[in-house]
Amino acid sequence: MPKRPNVLPDRPKMTEVQTQDVLADVLSNMQMATLVYGRMELGAPWRLQFPDKEAAHLHVVGRGSARLLVKGQPEVQLQAGDVALVPHRGQHVLSDGKGAPLQRLECGSLEHTRSPMVLRAGGHGAQTTMVAAAFIFSTARRSPLFEHLPPLVHVSAHGAGAPPHLAPLVQMMVAETGAPNAGSSVMVKRLADLLLVQVLRALMANTSCQQHGMRGLTDPHVGRALSLIHERWAHPWTVESLASTVGLSRSGFAARFSQLVGEPPLEYVARWRMMKAAELLRHGSFSVGEVADRVGYRSEPAFNRAFKRWEGRSPGAYRKLHAARPR
Repeated sequence: MPKRPNVLPDRPKMTEVQTQDVLADVLSNMQMATLVYGRMELGAPWRLQFPDKEAAHLHVVGRGSARLLVKGQPEVQLQAGDVALVPHRGQHVLSDGKGAPLQRLECGSLEHTRSPMVLRAGGHGAQTTMVAAAFIFSTARRSPLFEHLPPLVHVSAHGAGAPPHLAPLVQMMVAETGAPNAGSSVMVKRLADLLLVQVLRALMANTSCQQHGMRGLTDPHVGRALSLIHERWAHPWTVESLASTVGLSRSGFAARFSQLVGEPPLEYVARWRMMKAAELLRHGSFSVGEVADRVGYRSEPAFNRAFKRWEGRSPGAYRKLHAARPR
């Protein structure tokens, strides 16, 4: 019987105390549902318009190329292996750049093949294979970190900066939609989730992009502060206490946090508390007073006023509204 190795060279070193996974916390709190449009077999010329829905859209290029145009942004050229995220609502267009008539995806203008996961459009020219998915968030209020994302995030599969796990995930998604098997719909949704995380990780690592909330997660000081806020959201944080904990001056920390996250520290704390309160009201069995205490309010009337300013309705009305909706 072969001996088990005593050393695992790829094992991560556990030299630091594990902290709250802020990105996972944010995505979980937004109650994300993944919908897959399907595999798209597109023959030149072709041009597709995606709907203006309250969703984030993910586009994966398996073969060929495409041009992505998001309103107000420069057109982006996508190559095989690339992934693009359109994180905010709004119509956007994918095309081969040949000036084909516009086909609106929600209008049923695409031809469904026998496979429920494949759509065909365009002519008989050069072929492009893509997979498109959408992420629907059940909460109207998004996390500040997600709210401040740029209108378009393009992750190229080419060059030294390409995420190491991007290529195999793209290959698996394209293969799974090309030859559906038992459990394919579940697999494709999970692959879309994994690609979303890869895109957000790539954005976090992109130091050339100065204006998005996710960059704060990679900063040693701001990232630690975010972790503390998410781990202990009911704690009576002040700018001074956060700055002292992460080893910065009050003014230096406040400026750095606002620059990388997109809003001041205590504003972020207040919004995150409200998002946690909304989650407890939707899915918990706690009274309004208990929810107030759990998110750091010692007075139920003060919590009611703060929640109504944030949501536009009282905690009780919010709970009744979501209790009437199917999950």
